[in-house]
Amino acid sequence: MAVTKKFIIDFDSTFTQVEALDILGEISLNGDPKKEEKLQAIKDITDQGMEGNLTFRESLERRIDLLNATKPQISDLIASLRNKVSKSFQRNKEFFQDNADDIYIISNGFKDFIIPIVAEYGIKEENVFANEFVYDENENIIDFNRDNLLSKNNGKPETIKRLNLEGDIYVIGDGYTDYEIKASGVANKFYAFTENVNRPKVRAKADHVAPSLDEILYVNKMNKKFSYPKSRINVLLLENVHPIGVELMKQEGYNVEVVSSALSEEELAEKIKSVSILGIRSKTQVTKKVLENANRLMAIGAFCIGTNQIDLETCQEKGIAVFNAPFSNTRSVVEMAIAEIIFLRRKLFDKSVNMHQGVWDKSATGSFEVRGKKLGIIGYGNIGAQLSVLAENLGMDVYYYDVLEKLALGNATKVDSLDELLETCDIISLHVDGRKENHLLLDRERIQKMKKGALLINLSRGHVVEIPALRDALESGHLAGAGIDVFPSEPKNNDEPFESELLNLPNTILTPHIGGSTSEAQVNIAKFVPGKIMEYINTGNTYNSVNFPNIQLPFLQDAHRLIHIHLNEPGVMAKINQILANHQINIVGQYLKTNEKIGYVITDIDKAYSTDVIDELKNISGTIRFRMLY
Repeated sequence: MAVTKKFIIDFDSTFTQVEALDILGEISLNGDPKKEEKLQAIKDITDQGMEGNLTFRESLERRIDLLNATKPQISDLIASLRNKVSKSFQRNKEFFQDNADDIYIISNGFKDFIIPIVAEYGIKEENVFANEFVYDENENIIDFNRDNLLSKNNGKPETIKRLNLEGDIYVIGDGYTDYEIKASGVANKFYAFTENVNRPKVRAKADHVAPSLDEILYVNKMNKKFSYPKSRINVLLLENVHPIGVELMKQEGYNVEVVSSALSEEELAEKIKSVSILGIRSKTQVTKKVLENANRLMAIGAFCIGTNQIDLETCQEKGIAVFNAPFSNTRSVVEMAIAEIIFLRRKLFDKSVNMHQGVWDKSATGSFEVRGKKLGIIGYGNIGAQLSVLAENLGMDVYYYDVLEKLALGNATKVDSLDELLETCDIISLHVDGRKENHLLLDRERIQKMKKGALLINLSRGHVVEIPALRDALESGHLAGAGIDVFPSEPKNNDEPFESELLNLPNTILTPHIGGSTSEAQVNIAKFVPGKIMEYINTGNTYNSVNFPNIQLPFLQDAHRLIHIHLNEPGVMAKINQILANHQINIVGQYLKTNEKIGYVITDIDKAYSTDVIDELKNISGTIRFRMLY
């Protein structure tokens, strides 16, 4: 018969993300002229007690005295705490409900606010051991029950001894008083819970450091919801990914590392070995050499539109899903294109530079309105199409060229060839992707085909324009100006110098790849990309992946989900189903999509599976990657 496991869980900054008395202080001291001073004192006293530098009884007395709280304010505290339950506890609510008899809350906090919170997770009131406030006739908190064991030093070990529990006792907490339970000999193991607060002194005493409850359930083989603890999923985010994206990944429970710049191929090839999720922007090159070392990598998030910096084919071969943000910065790029068109038609940039040098050049020579001018858009995707609408609203005549058949918006005119567009339009704006076919799309010959006095805007990819030819066209006056945001070679970070043959040319606006760099765009991207990655990790959904067949499914309830990525060859699905049939496993749902290279199949089954099933599915010929979700 298996030994019963009893879990002793602390409340403050373990079950919840915060210290409840700190929050009570925010409520009770509202309006007090010394509020900030008192709140800091309460926090300092809490920390000293948690680290073992102050006896618990003294810590409690001093905090109660500072709080000056009332019974009605406890209701406000409870309402606040409901929103502050630790994220991994929220994720694993079923664990508490399924094991209610074996879970105990033993806290130096107070039953008054603890019981209402933990009861919502199925924890029994009789399994909650904590302090109790003492109120006067006006419902002011004037003291605590001094006879309660938990108001005294070493109260937690003494409480457990009196419970006389059978089985192994595991303690989960973040403070020194939690470690004292193990030190007193009444518990088998102490897990230092670091999801909310990481106290080095407590961590050093732990049998196991647990960044989340997922980790504890995983090592105890009790995790029914997630097949792998999220705290063991290493995320590497490069190139100053917006803090919202970083925070979303951390909130999900991942172990997140942030690097402000891009990494070289050699640096990334070494770093990638332990990474499960990689987040990049436009400068990081995820090459075949890098991916050869990426044996744990499940997904790459490009926090931008382009993905040409990623070897998508090798990612497919290794079963790595790639996601980008195809719509999130569209408006930002379009607004910049419109602004540059107006600036260049009026020669505002050069005039501003002259003014800063003390030169007053009031002249209309070479200065024109954009109304009535012909704008040629190369690439009529999300950005090109929206530029078309805004430019038409400014009174421009819009023409566009795209290799795919695209429906014209408004009064835009589709032309049949790139040469026709170049020869017809006063302004050319590039909005193409990074595919190899677009390399030097505007070479010397095509730049010479542009109308004399035309403008060129490139906010797309650096390698689509032949830079020496553009320089010559600007110097000779064949082109009247250019706005260039992207370059064949760009600095990896802001500390590296920028070099280009386009420096100091007339009526030429050079910007450091900032077409999508607005606060709004970066926030949108920072929300969109992590959302798609987390959906893929949690459900297997590949919707919006740029290199995987797209499947979109709901979160699965009461079943197990198996994901099989394989080479697109005949018979794989039949082999999967035969293995499941051989083990008498019923399929609840099954979803298959393929592209020219790979097949992606999701199978939902209604019963537990053995390791033999997993081994057999992994060993099917052509298997690239196999994953169990829950």
